[in-house]
Amino acid sequence: MATIDRFLDAAWAEDGLAENTLAAYRNDLIGFARSGLFVSDDSDTAWFEVDSASLPAILAKRIRDGGSVTTLRRQFSSLRRFCAWLRMQGRLSVDPLATLEPPKLPRRLPGVLSEGEIEALLNAPDTDTPLGVRDRAMLEVLYASGMRVSELTAIEMPDMNFRQGLVRVTGKGGKDRLTPLGEQALDWLQQWCDGRRRNWLGQPPSDALFISSRGTALTRQAVWHRIRTHARQAGITSPVSPHKLRHSFATHLLDHGADLRVVQLLLGHADLATTQIYTHVANARMKSLHEQHHPRG
Repeated sequence: MATIDRFLDAAWAEDGLAENTLAAYRNDLIGFARSGLFVSDDSDTAWFEVDSASLPAILAKRIRDGGSVTTLRRQFSSLRRFCAWLRMQGRLSVDPLATLEPPKLPRRLPGVLSEGEIEALLNAPDTDTPLGVRDRAMLEVLYASGMRVSELTAIEMPDMNFRQGLVRVTGKGGKDRLTPLGEQALDWLQQWCDGRRRNWLGQPPSDALFISSRGTALTRQAVWHRIRTHARQAGITSPVSPHKLRHSFATHLLDHGADLRVVQLLLGHADLATTQIYTHVANARMKSLHEQHHPRG
């Protein structure tokens, strides 16, 4: 279609789009044209019509034919940009996609580590060294609390209350919450704070709970690096990240009968719906175990 060609020329001139991107736009829009989405005589001055009422049916058919949601979202984006250009050209009076949403990506269940993998990861650091004690305490805290890595690196010494076994965590939106840590995490934190942290570099210049070899607060990137290092040492083959420890914390709590609202509070979720994804993880794990071990699974 000539109109599509003119749109592609404009997109190339305005944004310098790569040939592959332009080719994808062309394929997407020609595909919509062949599906009957466009109603126009395609002259330079004619009003261009988009039969938006038929778009959901077109997308649904593509899904039935095996199209991925990611591809359909890209095609929808191409169409949205094309319609915006038509409006700028004065060939569309209203946005035909204004009331339509792109296809939603399926919600992916978070990956979790098994309790055995967690145990191997926690035991991986060499606790005969100050670095190993720091990393062991850091891993214990992440798994015991389910906190985000940004929350971990922001903890300072005054945030700790060893007598009550609590740490003050500053979450999203600057909201504070008190999080219990449990005996194992507190024991390793005590070892880190009472001796190794203080004696590693002399008096550290930072109040950060977890410090680097330069005495400054650990960065998120450094925490990621240390976790990956210990995961390799533990023989864990799947990717491991601080967020995977957070997912594992929540899932294991639910596996052992914790209330969903308690998990919500511990994770610092504002909305219970955000926490409910972990019930799907727990259910999926139960189904998998049933299939593996039940004689009629």
